[in-house]
Amino acid sequence: MARIWHLGDLAEPGEEPRDGEGGEELQSILEALLLVAGEPLSVETLAGICEVHRTEVRTALEELQQEYVRQERGFQLREIAGGYRLHTHPAYAQYVERLAIKGRRTRLTRAAIETLAIVVYLQPITRAQIANLRGVQGESLVKTLEELGLVRETGKENAPGGPALYETTAAFLEHFGLKSLDELPPLEDFEPDEETVERIQRSLSAGETREVGEGGALETVRETPEPA
Repeated sequence: MARIWHLGDLAEPGEEPRDGEGGEELQSILEALLLVAGEPLSVETLAGICEVHRTEVRTALEELQQEYVRQERGFQLREIAGGYRLHTHPAYAQYVERLAIKGRRTRLTRAAIETLAIVVYLQPITRAQIANLRGVQGESLVKTLEELGLVRETGKENAPGGPALYETTAAFLEHFGLKSLDELPPLEDFEPDEETVERIQRSLSAGETREVGEGGALETVRETPEPA
């Protein structure tokens, strides 16, 4: 029968483990806590619950990480968003997807991803600034991202009307498997090279776009040189 541990069974910080208690049992306790946690647990939180020093917890967590890799387990222990959490192994993602209920998880539209990317790289930022960059109003998109917990209001801009400023959340880091924003790829990585820029410029200069028809359809008209 599995033994149920209580806080009173654990050693006080600085004390030697009692008979039958050691690093392996601390690992088991940590596994139990990580399994039921709904969010990443920090070393400080785990140390407080287990009533042991943080160094002991960190050592036990590192040993668990190595053990899972060595045994090729179906899950991993990752350090994300300032804490530790168990995740299914990416190699078995296709099987996990089969189990997941279709449509249960909200999928981000392309417009929402575009809006989120702007917040990620330019935070803190206002809704008006996002709209200016995208060229369209996107208040509903910001609201959707806020409802999903990916962005949050972080204050007011020092400007007339005091518009709200938005930034990403810890849930964003967790969702994308990041420890911090420092792990994001540099924005420069997404810039087109000179050849691509020149090709786009040639394409744009080759024709003139104008609005025609009652429906406001766009048509590209290429200018033909007049005969000499």
